[in-house]
Amino acid sequence: MLLLVLAYLGGVLTILSPCILPVLPFVFARSDRPFLRSGLPLLIGMALMFAVVASLAAVGSQWVAQANQVGRWIALVVMAVFAVALLWPALANRLLSPFQRLGVRLSASADAASDAGRGGVGTSLLIGVATGLLWAPCAGPILGLILTGAALQGASVGTSGLLLAYALGAATSLALAIWIGGRVFTALKQRLGVGEWVRRGLGIAALLAVVAIAMGWDTGVLTRLSTVSTARLEQGLLDALPAEAAPAGGSMMMQAADQAAGGALPVEGTLPSLAGATGWLNSPPLDGPALRGKVVLVDFWTYSCINCLRALPYVRDWAERYRDHGLVVIGVHAPEFAFERNLGNVQRAVKDLQVTYPVAIDNEFAIWRGFNNRYWPAHYFIDAQGRIRAHHFGEGNYAQSEQIIRQLLREAGNTLPGEPAPAMAMAASAREGVERQADMRNLKSPETYLGHARAEHFASPGGQQPDRPADYQVPAALALNQWALGGRWTVGDEDAQLAHAGGRIAFRFHARDLHLVLAPGQDGKPVRYRVRLDGQPPGAAAGGDVSADGSGQVGEHRLYQLIRQSGDVRERTFEIEFLDPGVHAYAFTFG
Repeated sequence: MLLLVLAYLGGVLTILSPCILPVLPFVFARSDRPFLRSGLPLLIGMALMFAVVASLAAVGSQWVAQANQVGRWIALVVMAVFAVALLWPALANRLLSPFQRLGVRLSASADAASDAGRGGVGTSLLIGVATGLLWAPCAGPILGLILTGAALQGASVGTSGLLLAYALGAATSLALAIWIGGRVFTALKQRLGVGEWVRRGLGIAALLAVVAIAMGWDTGVLTRLSTVSTARLEQGLLDALPAEAAPAGGSMMMQAADQAAGGALPVEGTLPSLAGATGWLNSPPLDGPALRGKVVLVDFWTYSCINCLRALPYVRDWAERYRDHGLVVIGVHAPEFAFERNLGNVQRAVKDLQVTYPVAIDNEFAIWRGFNNRYWPAHYFIDAQGRIRAHHFGEGNYAQSEQIIRQLLREAGNTLPGEPAPAMAMAASAREGVERQADMRNLKSPETYLGHARAEHFASPGGQQPDRPADYQVPAALALNQWALGGRWTVGDEDAQLAHAGGRIAFRFHARDLHLVLAPGQDGKPVRYRVRLDGQPPGAAAGGDVSADGSGQVGEHRLYQLIRQSGDVRERTFEIEFLDPGVHAYAFTFG
């Protein structure tokens, strides 16, 4: 129930978002009709259609994406006819004869029905359905959390319910707009006698909205022109949500609050079953009975997550240091991207990252759900009796985490190998490269996804064109944390795939390190690339996967370190050009 309320409140806040602007003309066009017979059916149809389309989109299958695009274009035609009918009903009858029935029923017949006392419920419901196909709300933290959870766990009745609650929240705000708009509309007609001009003005606004949606401005330009951001309000609602009530699928960048160690540790629950693992590496299957008497550290991770990789040296050190003193470390590999479900990719990563402790493959997120987990990385500390005694989300607090391990080992009667290793010593043992700790003082760029499901700050003209090949251009200048595509790309749910050689990605960033999660094409052939920093080869700022002249290649599905600056860190423009087609680009991360 708490999640439904949270989703509803997130929807209410969309009235402050610029992405609601394209649908307002269609809503206001019926603001002079009886609300119960006109406005309410429109909003119900809009909410239901958005919930259905968003639920299908969460599944991420290609045919759903294609069907959604077809539906959007059909909806655009319907709404364009409706707008023309608002402007010139008589002209619409002559010039749009193939659409005469549709146009009349979406405009003139609605008026006639209202005058006759029938209210035009069916007409309003149909317009609401079409509007729901067009509506693409800005994905704030709440909607992003719902969609991410759906992508991880699959579409479900619960997910659809949350999406419907979100849409109903938006409908509540729009109902208020209709009420206010209706009063303004009535006043104009009564006092100024300009009802027909108001009608035509609404028609012009509706046509402009159709053009804006067709050009992608509703999710591109309007988002960047926003003067009121709801993200802070939504994040405040999320921060107030108890951890056990939130849906799975949180941010990889989450940092948890400090948890006290040294005193009595509370009992947070019992070790959930590990039987849902789809496979095990470095060990036969493990579960509660086999682990009884051992102190267990469960580490949720995924191999392309930069935060997980930076925490890995500490987890490896604990596994080695306390292995003979009663500690069992279990890495639960829960994939974020589709390629991380491939067992061969995970096996290669485990070997390359020198992970020797047991790893449970959690492709179905069964263990993730058992812990009610939300983050990568996440550490759960289990005592010798199988009870969860502490947890930590995100990077940091390593010395504190080791103290918890030692406390649980002492409780179990185990001897300890001297004093803990200093945190600096463990950090020094990290492999130079992606495992190096972030330079938080200079980290001013956020993790940024390229797939349209979670993309933000996209700056190519026209915005993203989801799930279809499209030509993109890199603007002459980018603001901090804006990024753009150049060339012909297909932007899917979680990645962007390059169709032809010569495609580019540019990002204006401020951080010591820049990483990009990349994968070769379906044929597996390496994709060559060339990196530029402020238009020049990176030289000494080249990352571990780039030579000084900027050259490199994508041969595996993983995170690539492309920039590592030394000395003065400042705002820079990064650009990567792919000399071969087929590359998949997933997400930027920084350090």
